[in-house]
Amino acid sequence: MIDAEFVERLIRAVDESGIDTVEIRRGGTRVRISKTPPPAPVPTEAGAGPVAGAVESAASGDGASAVPAESTVAGDSAAREQPAMTLIEIKSPMVGTFYRAGAPGAPPYVDTGQRISEGDTLCIIEAMKLMNEFESDISGTIEEILVEDGEPVEYGQVLFRVAPV
Repeated sequence: MIDAEFVERLIRAVDESGIDTVEIRRGGTRVRISKTPPPAPVPTEAGAGPVAGAVESAASGDGASAVPAESTVAGDSAAREQPAMTLIEIKSPMVGTFYRAGAPGAPPYVDTGQRISEGDTLCIIEAMKLMNEFESDISGTIEEILVEDGEPVEYGQVLFRVAPV
């Protein structure tokens, strides 16, 4: 259990530091403190296309958004009959260095085509010499991994695209 005084000290420490987000787990309790609020939902109109069709996922308030995987061609009747598959974008919660595995030479946490569940570790983001394991908030299949191992990432940068189940 985490007491209120500890949380208050943690908030002050994050506020006074250069860290944007911190997450602590103790005894089954999870506390996440972030200076930057998640982006607001983007309203869309039907048929607006893939760029205007990006919307925030209501299922996840933690860096995931849904976007159409492909656009519909007006003359293609098969495409009109079937709605475009929607992928969830999993975004970086912080600035840092992206690592696909827990150690050099170790197998990656996830690969394209792999089925994931809520709570599965997706990657590590190193920030200020701290290794932060980044866990999935959704279940689905990894469709795309958009960052190479060892690359720097920005807050809100799309790391993975997942087909939800």
